Amino acid sequence: MGKSVTLGTPLSPSATKVMLLGSGELGKEVIIALQRLGVEVIAVDRYENAPGHQVAHRAYTIDMTDGEALKALVEKERPHLIVPEIEALNTDALAEIEQAGVSKVIPTVKAVQLTMNREGIRCLAAETLKLPTSPYAFARSEAELAASIDADIGYPCFIKPTMSSSGKGQSRITQASEVKAAWDYAASGGRVDQGVVIVEGQIDFDFEITLLTVRANNTAGEVQTYYCDPIGHRQERGDYVESWQPQAMTAAALEAAQQVAKSITDALGGLGLFGVELFVKGDQVWFSEVSPRPHDTGMVTMCSQRFNEFELHARAILGLPVDVVLTKPGASAVIYGSVDSKSLSYAGIEAALAIPDSDLRLFGKPEAFVRRRMGVALATADDVTEARVKATKVASLVKTQGK
Repeated sequence: MGKSVTLGTPLSPSATKVMLLGSGELGKEVIIALQRLGVEVIAVDRYENAPGHQVAHRAYTIDMTDGEALKALVEKERPHLIVPEIEALNTDALAEIEQAGVSKVIPTVKAVQLTMNREGIRCLAAETLKLPTSPYAFARSEAELAASIDADIGYPCFIKPTMSSSGKGQSRITQASEVKAAWDYAASGGRVDQGVVIVEGQIDFDFEITLLTVRANNTAGEVQTYYCDPIGHRQERGDYVESWQPQAMTAAALEAAQQVAKSITDALGGLGLFGVELFVKGDQVWFSEVSPRPHDTGMVTMCSQRFNEFELHARAILGLPVDVVLTKPGASAVIYGSVDSKSLSYAGIEAALAIPDSDLRLFGKPEAFVRRRMGVALATADDVTEARVKATKVASLVKTQGK
């Protein structure tokens, strides 16, 4: 057996303390998973009453890109682990915190620094690790963007900020007349305005997957890589609207996907769950992106796996063993705000939950927007097709109402 793990008692001198930076719907589920293991959790977000704030032991609202504010809060709380759940962070401050021996950053400072910026992670994947990716270029001006497309990338192509999440600032363009609007949209959609966009050529792929990849200690105390069954997903405007597990694919493609995922996660290091996004065509696989944390498309695991992605992340970062087994095919479908409102209510819940093998999560976000993700519908079935039909039906029956 490897080194034993000791967990303390929350709100006592022995407490094992974890601080989440970013406490949205994904962070909320991580907090719940940690609390079930008796961990004391501090939730931090940029706005008050975020979903994770509502279930943590303590909650703070700060600008996490402000290095001094971040360092002051960590010094006050002195958590054992810092778990970033968003990209918009001052990673230099995190590096200083870890170097000073105050807290450990999950999975590693390097991983957080590289993955918060599409430029860093794409260069690591394509240039250092030589992983297959779509053709790409970085542009620091509208003119540079147009020149890159004309010289190498071609149309159609995708324009994205180097820093963003949930599809913000992303667009697909098919002709030169759309370059200006795409540049302006990308510049406005970035979490931290870097003045840099990435342009990617369109790959002819059959489907996209998220391969949830877990670096966790095995029973001998050695770091081992585990893979959940691949998750298929459908996106609109760069944001996921539906996901399902397992996604059918060839044995050769699955092996290639796991090799790519292991290569990128080994390079990032540390312990925890990573969401590795890949394009698949036949037996071919291309790397797209990686998040060193639970992934929005992975919310399907709340109904399809024995331990969902949030529980796997919690176990892995605490040095505990994991179990990635799939119990039944499942699907998830997003429930949108549909209105702009600071007081949203939900109707149709009883009809939605009357559908067999269904469930849902309402995130409790304090403000709704038309395209803001306010909840997720979940369903299981004997096959993915039926699960998708059910989950979509559940989501459609939940009616959002603004006041």
